[in-house]
Amino acid sequence: MAAALSGATVRQLAYWRKAAENGQPVLVPEISAERPILYSFRDVVALRTCAYLRNRLSLQKVRFALGTLKDLGETGHLSQYRLVADGRSAVLVRSEVEAIDLVHRPGQQVTVVMADVLRPFAVGQVTVPDLRHPEPAIAVNPEILGGHPVVDGTRVPFELVADLVEDGVPPESISEYYPSVSASAASDAVEFARYVRQYSARRGNAA
Repeated sequence: MAAALSGATVRQLAYWRKAAENGQPVLVPEISAERPILYSFRDVVALRTCAYLRNRLSLQKVRFALGTLKDLGETGHLSQYRLVADGRSAVLVRSEVEAIDLVHRPGQQVTVVMADVLRPFAVGQVTVPDLRHPEPAIAVNPEILGGHPVVDGTRVPFELVADLVEDGVPPESISEYYPSVSASAASDAVEFARYVRQYSARRGNAA
């Protein structure tokens, strides 16, 4: 994952934060909506959902789908919903056998070909990386620590490893603290930690 956000990503963050015709923005930063604007990791997932849908559907359809989602009583954080583009519509996937149309037949159950917003996809000239592996040795799995990024194959949060390295512990020595964490995985943890910090620190520039 890049060490800093691209200009396209910054513009998307600012766009989805703007109020729609109903006066409500799509994405309200969880940590701070005032300068400096700070987004949570869940906000990043929500942004990916918006970008994924917008890359396949018109803006009007995306906003209509999000409005239908709320009409159905689904008012939680956008990151908790699995929304996919299915042909010319957007669909809320509730399980492997249940999906709800949000555009053409709002509220009606449909059968869809499963897609995955977590996989890499292109937005213009920018390729959004796989959220499940933002770095080669960093993994995001909803079944492990509630989806908090960890060193792949372990339950060790990435920031615990990154903090040790940044405090002076060589990556080659991290295994003395966490036997299952290799030197290369420790380096990936540091890179991801740097990205997360820079992401949070620079969000104010998107306003």
